[in-house]
Amino acid sequence: MKKVEAIVRPSKVKLIQAGLKKANIPCFTVIPVKGSGLQKSYSEKYRGTELSMVLQTRVMIICVISDENLDKCVDVILENASDGQVGDGKIFIYDVQDAIRISTKVRGGAAIK
Repeated sequence: MKKVEAIVRPSKVKLIQAGLKKANIPCFTVIPVKGSGLQKSYSEKYRGTELSMVLQTRVMIICVISDENLDKCVDVILENASDGQVGDGKIFIYDVQDAIRISTKVRGGAAIK
């Protein structure tokens, strides 16, 4: 099993969600995050004062999937998240040792299906 974490622009979440569902990967988690990367900071006005904003608003999508679905999942995220610009995001892939479905106590690959 693998854990895929993708940090993407918030505007891309619906496209990625539709692509994952079409690829039969319907289970994922979405978390709002803030961070900084290679893109430059930007300015915003707040109560008449201009502030330099260093942290960008992004969304983290987390999927725990079987090894055979890894390439399909990554391809869907790459196709739907990219504008070809700095700040499009990153994808991280981790090994998952085990998964347990709490309601039925099923373990392993069957717990994520």
